[in-house]
Amino acid sequence: MTDRLKLALAQLNPVMGDFAGNVALASEAHKKAHELTADLLVLPELFITGYPPEDMVLRRSFQRASEKAVDQLAKLTVDGPAILVGAPYVEASGTEEDPRLYNAVLLLEDGELKAVRYKVDLPNYGVFDEKRVFDAGPLPGPINFKGVRLGVPICEDIWTAEVPECLEETGAEILISIHGSPYRFEKHEVRMNVVVARVAETKLPLVYLNQVGGQDELVFDGDTMVLNGDCTLGAQFPRFREHVGLVEFERGGKAGDDSWRVCSGEIFPVDEGAVSAYIASVLGLRDYVNKNGFKGVVLGLSGGIDSALCAAMAVDALGADRVRCLMLPYHYTAQESLDDAEQCAKLLGVSYQSLPIKQGVEAVESILAPAMPDGTGGVTEENIQSRLRGVLLMALSNKTGDMLVTTGNKSEVSVGYATLYGDMNGGFNPIKDLYKTKVYEFSRLRNEVLPEGCLGPEGMVIPENIITKAPTAELRENQTDQDSLPPYDVLDDILECLVEKEMSVHEIAERGHERDVIKRIEHLLYLAEYKRRQAAPGVKISSKNFGRGRRYPITNKFRDEFES
Repeated sequence: MTDRLKLALAQLNPVMGDFAGNVALASEAHKKAHELTADLLVLPELFITGYPPEDMVLRRSFQRASEKAVDQLAKLTVDGPAILVGAPYVEASGTEEDPRLYNAVLLLEDGELKAVRYKVDLPNYGVFDEKRVFDAGPLPGPINFKGVRLGVPICEDIWTAEVPECLEETGAEILISIHGSPYRFEKHEVRMNVVVARVAETKLPLVYLNQVGGQDELVFDGDTMVLNGDCTLGAQFPRFREHVGLVEFERGGKAGDDSWRVCSGEIFPVDEGAVSAYIASVLGLRDYVNKNGFKGVVLGLSGGIDSALCAAMAVDALGADRVRCLMLPYHYTAQESLDDAEQCAKLLGVSYQSLPIKQGVEAVESILAPAMPDGTGGVTEENIQSRLRGVLLMALSNKTGDMLVTTGNKSEVSVGYATLYGDMNGGFNPIKDLYKTKVYEFSRLRNEVLPEGCLGPEGMVIPENIITKAPTAELRENQTDQDSLPPYDVLDDILECLVEKEMSVHEIAERGHERDVIKRIEHLLYLAEYKRRQAAPGVKISSKNFGRGRRYPITNKFRDEFES
């Protein structure tokens, strides 16, 4: 029996399906754990594969690659600390045609697999779809490691009381919970409440270890923490970056009994609110570009606030030398917009060109003339402008290997004020989950603060005039967004009620909004579903994003009715 236990907690950024790369990451963490004289290195949920693997994990070849990677990690433990790691696990108890597949945590020690425990509570809501691919495990008992009984609930297993209580009742002394928990607004407070509840119920110290980094739409913020059995904080890791830290437990401690508590652990400050959401957006873009092998990004810089914020995020994610911006002006592009775009590019230090599209628009209209005797005025002409810009930007993306960043905010995407195959063109959208009011908030924030980990310049990067002028698509004379939409504070509140809160139109009207405005916005929201289904992915930072977080049918005649 030991009275001290040293855990090296590895908050790392795995890449989906990159088994060699993930083993290399784990190997580096293992070296550091050895240097720190740790007894056990702990890695996040499904670290071997990356999280979430979705249907990829059903491929037998993928499972075999995971098993091979686990074997490689096990060999490291011959001459160093043991490893606790998340990985898929195939159990032979199933049929040969349909073996049981679990989301598991594996204890690797002395060069071999010593113990396996399965995830019990498989989440099947929001962005999670684990019941589709994994079997649910039985209620677990603790693992005996160096005479210490470790309970190892996996992620969702601690979001309700059953699994931790079972572990406490079967003799667990310390809970070590590995996670693949995505970021969203104010997620730290939510997690802390869950961890405190489980500790209060079991009176056991709890290690919460989460991964970090972007995976498609999801961003993982780390937020690793350790609480003692009395709910005091023993350790807190930095958010949004990789970190390997030592947490040391001792038996008895101040209490003088057989309970365990942290005697040594790092505590970093935790940022919440707009700063953390901005960092999440930047990290999501950075990892999407880098993990998918793009050289850099290209985007249209219109002189408006959406593209300016996206340009700032791109520079913060990748550095100015990997960002290329283009202004593509037409008749309706004001000199003010030309000046604002150029100034923004200078402040950010990016490559910038202006390529007028008049000749191209006229050529397209000329080609269409025989088939469109009534001409191409109105929305048709507006969409030609937008789609030609999309063609030009995609051509540059093809030529350079840079990914096209698309720049539509959540307000526009919600009501369909975006042109399919035009300004919706692109590989990724860092502000897809930001309503327009948030775009303004983030722009002001970025001019005041350079968040940690961002690669752009300090100080103002978005010209004040871009923030204060009336927003416009500039597709016709004297056009502004508010010509056909309610003020953005009104629009965004209605949309948040419809999308995130799933409120009825009657409930929304009770907040003081006009009934006809609510019904019109609801109609536009449902009508634009076909556009959103074809939109580029983007960072998820709200409770419900368009994509993984909200799945509505395209063909849909339902409309809510007011209560009589």
